[in-house]
Amino acid sequence: MPVEWAGSGPELLVTIDRASGAGLRAQLEEQLRTAIRAGRLAGGEPLPSSRVLARTLGLSRGLVQDCYAQLQAEGYLTSRAGSATRVAATASRGPGTPPPKPGRTTGHAIADFAHGVPDLGLVPRDDWAWAVREACRSAPDSAFGYGEPAGARPLREVLAAYLGRVRAAAVTPDDLIVCSGMQQSLNLVLATVDASPVAFENPGPGLPARRGIPVPVDEEGLDVEALRRTGARAVLVTPAHQWPTGVVLSGPRRRQLIAWARECDGIIIEDDYDAEFRYDRDPVGSLQGLAPDHVVSLGTVSKSLAPALRLGWIVVPPRLFEPLARAKWLADRGSPGIDQLALATLIESGRYDRHLRRVRSEYAARRETLVGALTRHAPHLAVTGLAAGFHAVLHLPPGTTEDQVVSSAVARGVGLYGMAGLCARPAPPRLILGFGNTPRGRIEPGIAAIADLLGALGKT
Repeated sequence: MPVEWAGSGPELLVTIDRASGAGLRAQLEEQLRTAIRAGRLAGGEPLPSSRVLARTLGLSRGLVQDCYAQLQAEGYLTSRAGSATRVAATASRGPGTPPPKPGRTTGHAIADFAHGVPDLGLVPRDDWAWAVREACRSAPDSAFGYGEPAGARPLREVLAAYLGRVRAAAVTPDDLIVCSGMQQSLNLVLATVDASPVAFENPGPGLPARRGIPVPVDEEGLDVEALRRTGARAVLVTPAHQWPTGVVLSGPRRRQLIAWARECDGIIIEDDYDAEFRYDRDPVGSLQGLAPDHVVSLGTVSKSLAPALRLGWIVVPPRLFEPLARAKWLADRGSPGIDQLALATLIESGRYDRHLRRVRSEYAARRETLVGALTRHAPHLAVTGLAAGFHAVLHLPPGTTEDQVVSSAVARGVGLYGMAGLCARPAPPRLILGFGNTPRGRIEPGIAAIADLLGALGKT
């Protein structure tokens, strides 16, 4: 016989039918998901505790907890320590309202595989609030004034220890300048380094045409011999996880690149992109640790915590420290001081490392979901770039027009993004499939919705 429950919080009927043959967890998940989609459970409404619901329905508490965790991963529920599990504010649509938009979207109803954005729902809000309170409580009065041009000393000390431990960087607090995110760091370095034009990876984010020279990237990373031929004396690279191809700069190429810098007294600008998120490969240390006199290393918490914090750093050779610190001071009189102290507190407490372990596990699960979906629905298309980060590269057959695939997918409610806009020269057609801010429960439906579209590629 079906078991019914009318919750003591929101009025909702849940029916568990043990004779139906359907899994008990699947029944519970689908009924809660449907109630949220239909608006019968409104955003912000609490659900019963896993213990209460399990006892009422005659289920195991672990089953209910797994159900809640899955719906939270899909963006339907939110949960905070010491508080009830609630319906996510943006999850409940109600009748007649548009479907929810997953993260950074342009209205894609099924899934949006936008790249470059972490899961904003995984931001450790409670830990950050705790760190800010601790910083405000313990900071001296002087911390509320204009700080040092290079940034708060406590943060630079903590960052130096952290980067040495985690990234094998050769750094002291006096080598660090705190900035407002990656873009400011790069702008300050480009304005200070006396080397124009600057070479950059192709494909890659690029630089202004008057200053940039594209250098090809292959399966080992930047082509150093091609770099030598440009005559450039500075180069911007993403060696830990090349953006956007996802390749790692190989050991031989690292040695060649450092040799190039020493030969021409050049500068390597290292964007330590996606270094925190690796899955099935060994850790790769920072280039800066191999040649601290020739590498300017840029880092940020935009991907590991949240872009809204606008906190990053530059590890600089001694000869560039004073001009870069002066440029930072003239730009904005320093990044927010209390936020710097909060970040130092977060790292020192171990909560930052704990957060990274948690989100790395979630991104790894999304990666496996994406790989499984592509294996089922588009096994003839190669997928690369998955050793780290939270995007994959899907290789399309020669002659495919990226824009046509993207447009066809959009018509089906799926957001796809081509790589052509990141290439300085014509290149093979590829798609960048981001899964950082794509809920796990939307990945499979998104790929399934374009299965025949992908299946037809290369078969005409």
